[in-house]
Amino acid sequence: MAAEHAEFALTPTGYIQHHLTFLAKHGDTPFWTLHVDTYVTSLLLGVVSFGFLAWVVSGATAGVPSRRQAFVELAIDFVNEQAKSIFHGDIRFLAPLALTVFVWVLMMNAMDFLPVDIMAYVYEHALGFEHWRSVPTADVNTTFALALSVWLLMIFFSFKAKGVGGFFHELFCAPFGNNPFLWVFNFLFNMVEYISKPLSHSLRLYGNIYAGEIIFLLLGLWASTGAAGTFFGAILSVAWAIFHILIVALQAFIFMMLTIVYIAMAHESH
Repeated sequence: MAAEHAEFALTPTGYIQHHLTFLAKHGDTPFWTLHVDTYVTSLLLGVVSFGFLAWVVSGATAGVPSRRQAFVELAIDFVNEQAKSIFHGDIRFLAPLALTVFVWVLMMNAMDFLPVDIMAYVYEHALGFEHWRSVPTADVNTTFALALSVWLLMIFFSFKAKGVGGFFHELFCAPFGNNPFLWVFNFLFNMVEYISKPLSHSLRLYGNIYAGEIIFLLLGLWASTGAAGTFFGAILSVAWAIFHILIVALQAFIFMMLTIVYIAMAHESH
């Protein structure tokens, strides 16, 4: 074990591999591997985030709002306006869904700001975990699960809005027409669209957050080059963290907007 940690400390490859290794619980097959760190961190962030929102909303007053209440009201109004601008129907389900997606993804993305070496030390020496990845959205399983959940909701609302007959009529008769000779082409065209939505939805978020995590690790490697490397690495890490604030918020916003768009599209007929 000591030799293994020495390898992580001495080689850039070992250092990066150590920080990018999940705390995994393996099942009978590789398919049933559970990333415990991703699961636990996502669950805790969900409880903390929405517990905070529930706490603020439960104590809301009609008078002058507190700073906490004003902040939450701004977030809710912002999401409501985005939902209304895209979907012109009843947003009583869509707006809370969009708020849930935005807040949860934002909190998971924001875990990327935690110093990787300090957190690794805490996890290993205080909690006894040799590996622990703190950023759930840097795990493609998380982003794909979120995107797949939105995709299933899109299918559900498409059936609800159009009926079974209307859904399959659109699947085989749009966009090229209802001529039986065009059914195969319509079906293939629509299948490409249906398959590409969860893929693009998930991989966009994963790619941006994973790339940000890699850059933080590369900057952290400068500390092993001496005092000058530590100094410039710290400066560049702060600069990248400031820029990364935009990426973290923007990716959460994009994921939320695509959620609204996909569910709004499920109510449209071609």
